[in-house]
Amino acid sequence: MTVLDSRPEVPGDHGGRPTSFEASHALITADGVSMAPVTDLGAGRGPFWLDEWLERGGTDLVAWRRHIHAHPELARHEFATTELICDILRSAGLDPEILPGGTGVVCDVGSGDRCVALRADIDALPLTEATGLPYSSTVDGAAHACGHDAHTAILLGAAKALASAPELPGRVRLIFQPAEEVMPGGALDVITAGGLDGVDRIFGLHCDPRVEVGKIGTRVGALTSAADLIELRLTSPGGHTSRPHLTADLVHALGVAITSLPSLLSRRVDPRSGTVLVWGAVHAGQAANAVPEEGVLRGTLRTADHEVWKALEPLVRSSVESLLTPYGVGFELDYRRGVPPVVGDEDSTALLRAGIEAALGDDAVTGTEQSSGGEDFAWYLEHVPGAFCRLGVWSGEGDQRDLHRPTFELDECALHVGVRVLVHTALAALA
Repeated sequence: MTVLDSRPEVPGDHGGRPTSFEASHALITADGVSMAPVTDLGAGRGPFWLDEWLERGGTDLVAWRRHIHAHPELARHEFATTELICDILRSAGLDPEILPGGTGVVCDVGSGDRCVALRADIDALPLTEATGLPYSSTVDGAAHACGHDAHTAILLGAAKALASAPELPGRVRLIFQPAEEVMPGGALDVITAGGLDGVDRIFGLHCDPRVEVGKIGTRVGALTSAADLIELRLTSPGGHTSRPHLTADLVHALGVAITSLPSLLSRRVDPRSGTVLVWGAVHAGQAANAVPEEGVLRGTLRTADHEVWKALEPLVRSSVESLLTPYGVGFELDYRRGVPPVVGDEDSTALLRAGIEAALGDDAVTGTEQSSGGEDFAWYLEHVPGAFCRLGVWSGEGDQRDLHRPTFELDECALHVGVRVLVHTALAALA
């Protein structure tokens, strides 16, 4: 890595928050609520230095997560989070490097030619938290409702534990990635900055509230889907609804696109690919008796097949033209490619499963369904082999509070589980 910028100071407005952090600051909240004990489900499974660090630093692990949770930052504005990460890594004697954009961190642990990467995403979502937790978001309109606060804390824990090892069989690259929640994703920033240079394999995890804590979901092949954004803008001279023959009926043309484009694609794409177009927004007109001059249609197009994904944009463009030309409307298609599917290769997935079994036992490994959601971890897999897993965060009791919802919660026992899985997976990949 030669093109990443290393700076002790991080630019940006911290909103008056302190620029340094000690674990004890987050142990007691402003309301005086302290943490309940968090059980380490893999205690005693070794190696000794991992057990010792989790016994000694497990409380810090939870404190880091709660601090990040209470101070969420949106994509490419994660300045305070970046500084927190650097402070903690430096306290372990490591040399973190900040990405050129000022947010996101890359840091190596160990030495040697062989290198395996571990990745966590650090950005929050633009929504308002409704959990009522004593460490809820203090930022209006921003919340860690996708578990990135947990991902970040887990990778920090893995970093501290690995740094405490007497010796490692190679290098572990820690990637704290910004901007996962925006397309095409901050993974491209990391790659452009050289964050994958010299990396042999990469691994990552993501919270899954449908999986019980202590279980880890893995899958060979596609784990997520490609996700593209479509915006179709129509124009018309406008007119009176009593004389549609004298103008171009824009709303009718929108209706044709809404119903016919998904149907047409279903007949021109292999149905085994899991390709689906769903509209999320349509806007046109105000008055019931007026044909509007402008209208817009927005949606997402997803596919589980990498080859289909590469062919979708020209197919959509030709299909839109064939559908709308007879109606005389003007149209402009903005097709924004998002992320490819996350596809874990067989060898990397086997190493990941070996790491999970070493960390928690054979019973911890479980299968998982392919999701139609997008995940920019896929960009890394376009360059190096790797695998991704789903970290169980459901306590086993009560509701399973889904991701990207204001009420999302997780069982903090998953933090220790995540540290163990990442550390053992890195060791398995370097063995």
